[in-house]
Amino acid sequence: MPKTTGSFVHDSDVEWEDLGDGVSRKLLTYESGVMMAKIKFEAGAIGAAHSHPHLQCSYVEAGRFELTIDGETKILEAGDSFLVSTELVHGAKALTAGILIDVFAPMREDFLAD
Repeated sequence: MPKTTGSFVHDSDVEWEDLGDGVSRKLLTYESGVMMAKIKFEAGAIGAAHSHPHLQCSYVEAGRFELTIDGETKILEAGDSFLVSTELVHGAKALTAGILIDVFAPMREDFLAD
């Protein structure tokens, strides 16, 4: 996969990548400094607690989620957003089926397939 996308990406041109356990991902636009991804959760699916060196801001496009960031837990629903500073442990549980739009800075090279 290239290290950048073009200026325009049509959602219909990007296939879902099955991450298992009811979670799928689409990589939307990215270059070295930033990446946008769409993450789809089935109801009850878990985004396991983890941390990374990237700044992350996310928008709840659809559904309801229980989000935990650095030990603080909140319920977020469509239209809400959250920010995860670098290296903070965070995770999510989909209370309903839903979609998150995640933006990372810099890009998540670990998301790119070889």
